[in-house]
Amino acid sequence: MSYLLKKIRSETAQQRPSSSEEEQAKVNEVRDLLGALTEEMPSFLSDTTIRRFLRARNWSTEQATKGLKETVKWRREYRPDAISWEDIAEMEDEAKRTHVADYLDKNGRSVLVSNVPMKSKASFKDQIKHLVYLLEYFATNSANEQDDYVVWLTDFRGWSISSTPFSITRESMHIIQNYYPGLIAVAIPFDPPRIFESFWKIAKKFIQQHMKEKVKFVYASNAESMKIIEDLFDLDTLEPSFGGRSTTTSFDINKYAERMRRADKVRGASRNANGYN
Repeated sequence: MSYLLKKIRSETAQQRPSSSEEEQAKVNEVRDLLGALTEEMPSFLSDTTIRRFLRARNWSTEQATKGLKETVKWRREYRPDAISWEDIAEMEDEAKRTHVADYLDKNGRSVLVSNVPMKSKASFKDQIKHLVYLLEYFATNSANEQDDYVVWLTDFRGWSISSTPFSITRESMHIIQNYYPGLIAVAIPFDPPRIFESFWKIAKKFIQQHMKEKVKFVYASNAESMKIIEDLFDLDTLEPSFGGRSTTTSFDINKYAERMRRADKVRGASRNANGYN
């Protein structure tokens, strides 16, 4: 068994391209394996998307192709590209609970802010729809990025087991890891209570290893862990609730709704121009 594991790891390591030319060759190989699917969803199956799937699958063209085919099937049925701001149930409360920040981190990456202790009024189905809407927003608005480009900042103060049922956590991670790999750069659970440790022990069982490595716990009372926040964000633009010093960064549902509607129009125009089915 030990020999087989070493062999697999060795083969995986050899799959990683050593140059941009080799990287592009793998992208082209996946494109050939996808065949006519690239014509069905040209804007989704771009070189950038293929590259993200390759990176998330350790540059295995076979695994990346399999993941992309499964994602295409899911997109046909779920139609994430067709979800708009107006489709979000309990939009004001859901947006306050999870929304796209109007600032970036120090590396120019988008920021997703969540307040999980805030009880959702939406159904399981509608909560998942909102998550997919946000993931699609990031994927569309960062179409030219080649690295992980979203920092997920989550306020866990006041969290309880009813705040995030396992069913929603499991389905959310399934969608993020399988249909939007390479999206999350860093996930920061901020100030989770001790009781969260038990939840995490179970939840991390269905979180892939590369995603686990992106999770960075931060505690307001721990100066060392707060350095993670300081390294990632300009504290003058970050909310005080996360250790920032901003006096202007506040959530305005009307401005936010307008921003998301504008993004919907751009996404719709792009979808129509590229024959997105």
